[in-house]
Parts: sequence; structure tokens; C-alpha cells
Amino acid sequence: MTKKLYPVFAFFIHWLKREEGYSIQSPFVFNFYQGLKKHLTTQRESVREIESYRKKLLDSDQTIEVYDLGAGSKKVNSLYRKVADITKYSTSSKKFALLYQFFCLQTPAKTVLELGTCMGITSRYLSLATKGKVYTFEGSENIQNVAIPKHGYTNIDFILGDINKELPLLLEKIQVVDFALIDATHTYEDTIHYFELLLEKVTSTSIIAIGDIYWSKEMNRAWQEIKSHQAVKLSLDFYECGIVFFECPIEKTNYLLAI
Repeated sequence: MTKKLYPVFAFFIHWLKREEGYSIQSPFVFNFYQGLKKHLTTQRESVREIESYRKKLLDSDQTIEVYDLGAGSKKVNSLYRKVADITKYSTSSKKFALLYQFFCLQTPAKTVLELGTCMGITSRYLSLATKGKVYTFEGSENIQNVAIPKHGYTNIDFILGDINKELPLLLEKIQVVDFALIDATHTYEDTIHYFELLLEKVTSTSIIAIGDIYWSKEMNRAWQEIKSHQAVKLSLDFYECGIVFFECPIEKTNYLLAI
């Protein structure tokens, strides 16, 4: 099966197996699900400024040179890329940016990490949910230059460089990771490596999100290993991403959910 066909096939299987609303048997998961649905509908106005920023990027005619440390993009994988194309194909949609924001809010949200800044859209969403600091990592200086806000969002710390080098340095300085989004490189090896590094700093109240878990066979392999890890007590599979908890009052389970 080709790389382009795999996500399509995976989506079909996910669609057949996923649960919605009152079909969710666990009250614990059902309450989270209902809270998420409410968040998606009630917080739209609060992120209007961020979505105006997204529209500005989508309308941009700027082209930048991209230093890519990961598996690249399936849509725009050249050295020089349009800011509009990067925004269109490589950033989280409004719905999933709100989803990450919601799960960040379910933690103490004092120390939040985003692996993969891209255009900084999700960084801004997480900033609104964070009581402390958001640390966001980007490998391409030109992308980071676009992503950094001209004003506001003072609780975001933009870190430039290879995550494999920069993440361990940050983890030496912080005590706990409350929420983390792994959305960079999109390779099996790096995704697993990032997760294992983050495990050293998670607590029972931490949540980790993994983006693009069906992006390729190797990304799905990484997701299968992560959700099966002994430290993970509950995993939620939204197709576009996976969410893992480290404490849960129910037996270890994986839910395939639709939003």
C-alpha cells in the first residue's frame, strides 16, 4: 500500500469502528467527550484573533526557504515553500487546535510543550490555556520567524533547533510536563524518542497528544506502541491525533472517537 493510500484506508477503518456520544459506555470518557464537544462550540469567538492570523497566512504570497529535519510534507516538500501552502497543509485545523487546547485545560497547564511550532497557530491556542509557560520547538528558522507573534502571547517561549538536541536541555531545567503535543518530524524513531523523553517528566495529571497518528504506517506503529506503554492508562484516538492519560479510574482502554 502506498504512503498516499494508507491514510485513506486507515480513515475508513477508523470510521467503521469509532464511537460517538451516548455509545460511549464509560462515564469517565463520556464526560470528557461531552466537555470536548462543548468546548468546540463555545470557544469559537475566543480564538477569532488567531483565526484572523491564519487567514492572513493563507492569503500571503511570501515564499520561504525551509530547513526540514523530519519526514517532510506530502503536499509541499520542496526547499522553497509558500507560507500559504505550509499553513494550508501543515497546520492543525481550528477544530483540532481547539481539541489540543481543551486537553491542555484538563491539566495544571503550568508547563506546556509543543514539539513542532510550524506557523505558530496551535502555539497561540495553547497559550490561551496555559497558566505558566508554553515551550514550542521549531527546526526551521524561517518558519519560526513567521510564527513568532509581533505582540501578545508573552507566555510562549520559541526554541529553535533540532528537537533531539534541544528537548533534553529543556527537560533538565523543568520539573514537570503538564501537557505536551508531539507534532514534529513524523517518523517512528523520533516520535517514540520524544515520548520516552517526556515520560521522565510526566505525572498522574499529565496528558500527551500525538499528532498525525495515521500519517503513515510508521507513525501508526509509533501510536500503537505509545498507547500500549505500561505508563499509559487511557488512550483516545481521534484519527487526526491520539491523546494519552497517565491516570484513569477505569480499566486500561483505547477509544476510537469522532468529533
